[in-house]
Amino acid sequence: MNLRIIGVPMDLGADRRGVDMGPSAIRYAGLADTVEEMGLSCDDAGDLPVPRPEGRDPNAEAPGQGQAKYLRETRWVCRRVESAVADAIEEGDRPLVLGGDHSIAIGSVGGASKDQNIGLLWLDAHGDFNTPTTSPSGNVHGMPIAAMLGRGEFADTSWANADIDEENIAMVGLRDTDDDERIAIRDSDMTTFTMSDIDRRGLVSVVEDAIIAALDGVDVLHVSLDMDVLDPNEAPGVGTPVRGGATYREAHAAMELIADTDAVRSMEVVEVNPILDSHNRTAELAVELVASGLGKVIL
Repeated sequence: MNLRIIGVPMDLGADRRGVDMGPSAIRYAGLADTVEEMGLSCDDAGDLPVPRPEGRDPNAEAPGQGQAKYLRETRWVCRRVESAVADAIEEGDRPLVLGGDHSIAIGSVGGASKDQNIGLLWLDAHGDFNTPTTSPSGNVHGMPIAAMLGRGEFADTSWANADIDEENIAMVGLRDTDDDERIAIRDSDMTTFTMSDIDRRGLVSVVEDAIIAALDGVDVLHVSLDMDVLDPNEAPGVGTPVRGGATYREAHAAMELIADTDAVRSMEVVEVNPILDSHNRTAELAVELVASGLGKVIL
């Protein structure tokens, strides 16, 4: 299957500038060459347009209660991401979306689930399950899963809601959640694994169970890789680093297990921030992990 690269230089969902340069950094790290060296064809569709925050009111579109910064602009971008991902799949390609902050997943999951039930494997240090009411910051990159499930103020927003069942969402690597968000995650039907679960059980066992949960009753998988799932010692250039994350080998093992399913229909890699990085190290690691997720093996 041909890989179609879709860049989304988006940082409106975060409170720290720099992740808008993530797509360029990942490309510069040799993404296309790495994919083609694996014997796969690769087309780069370029970057989708993203409004700049300068001169814009982050609260121009109030969500009803609470806060969700740049909600109007996020909706505009996510609709285009959804169309780009859906078009790639319809034309027989496998979309790889390069972020940008994690709010873009609202669009990519929406596009991937347009004509088929999917499972969602979410690799992330954060829960991303806040709503405008529960979010302490109002940053939409902490809300994408709640948005795609139509929770809280997102209940009547057709642009955000994806056709995905809560039971087919599995989250791996959690270690930083807000108080109300933590309660909502516990009360949900999602399958969730924290770094403590990985400490106790080992990563392979955890990821195998996460994959089983995500693929229960469905045939294809969307993989959402937030580079902050790794420890900052491994991936320093991320939007919101949290200590105590996955190691280099654990991250590769996870992506290798994902590739073994032969079920990956679409993928995104997000939150690479070159401003905070050292010698493009995090972007280079992102390329390596994408390759593992596409089937690259040691022997």
